[in-house]
Amino acid sequence: MNMHKPLFLLLLISMIMLATTTTTRTVVAMLNPIDFLALQEIHSSLEDTPGSNFLLAWDFSSDPCSFPGVLCNPSTNRVVSLSLGDPRAGAPGLTGKLHPSLSLLSELTDLSLVPGRVYGPIPPSLSLLRRLRFLALSENFLSGPIPQSLSSLPSLQTLDLSFNLLSGSIPPPPPSLSSLILSHNRLSGTIPSAIGGNPRLLRLDLKHNHLTGEIPPLPQSLRYLALSSNNLSGEVRNVLPRLRMINYLDLSSNQLSGEIPGEIFGFDSLSVLLLQRNRFSGEVRPEARVAIGRVDLSYNRLTGVVPEELATVESLYLNSNRFTGAVPMRFVERLMGGSSGLQVLYLQHNFLTGIEISPAAKIPGSAAVCLRYNCMVPPAVESCPGNAGEPRSRSPEQCPEWRG
Repeated sequence: MNMHKPLFLLLLISMIMLATTTTTRTVVAMLNPIDFLALQEIHSSLEDTPGSNFLLAWDFSSDPCSFPGVLCNPSTNRVVSLSLGDPRAGAPGLTGKLHPSLSLLSELTDLSLVPGRVYGPIPPSLSLLRRLRFLALSENFLSGPIPQSLSSLPSLQTLDLSFNLLSGSIPPPPPSLSSLILSHNRLSGTIPSAIGGNPRLLRLDLKHNHLTGEIPPLPQSLRYLALSSNNLSGEVRNVLPRLRMINYLDLSSNQLSGEIPGEIFGFDSLSVLLLQRNRFSGEVRPEARVAIGRVDLSYNRLTGVVPEELATVESLYLNSNRFTGAVPMRFVERLMGGSSGLQVLYLQHNFLTGIEISPAAKIPGSAAVCLRYNCMVPPAVESCPGNAGEPRSRSPEQCPEWRG
């Protein structure tokens, strides 16, 4: 605050003079002078990218509360919401840096930055915004660490810094947080254990970073969890069974190991389960009927038979594992059910020995099924993905129990 005091005094004097000498400029004096100064400095540090006219409309000879993206509280004459950039989809964003004077907007509750080319660090001084509830600075070129000071914001509920160039570790989130979105950055280190102590957290999205270590205990309140494309390791049997309210679960493309807890297949609210491209092993043992829309367990080290309980899934990906035995008849029934049945069944690249379906059977056009490269001759008509390979079945040397 001291660095701005001389400018603030000059501005305050000039605004008082303007307010008492001309009626056309009294509207300028309506805004609190501290906020007026902050908006001027924010304006000076940013520019419109080609095609954008957002900042062009910030004419400080008029009322700043009428500027695009600025919302004021008429009873206090303070800025309460600031959205930097044209919010329309596909509109050009801004470039430049975020000015530390953002912290002077002491009554700000919402601060957002539309996708653009804003670069440089996140000002640590944002921690002075004690009323801030919503902070979204995604899809720009912000770099450096996430300020540790943001952990002290007492009212913050949503923090979205996704799709930037942020690095370093993840600071402990504020206890008031309900949504933490830091995906598509360059963050490293472990997931803070403090996250597990936040009973209000509903959404945790840390995918596409460089995070390592084990997944710590997570709050049971979670509805959305995305940790894919990191370097996480260890087992999840003590983490996942707690998340009984989860709707969306994505742990794909990590180095997670051990067995997949059977309880998660019975979670009532779970609609998407993505565990592909890990090192999960052992048998898959659902404890109840599975009502999940999409289950992807592909590219792991799973063994045993294909569980019949998974036949109720709409899109099932079990390819590139080590499943053996015959495909249960229940899967055939579901496949032939048309649009109300099984829509995707990928079982290629396993060691399956049979399926009770005629080689000439006509699989409904609405279903995608692939049985290639197993210990059997698959149906003549398949809709395999391009990476399924050319061989339709494994060689007898790979299938000692195969009788042709």
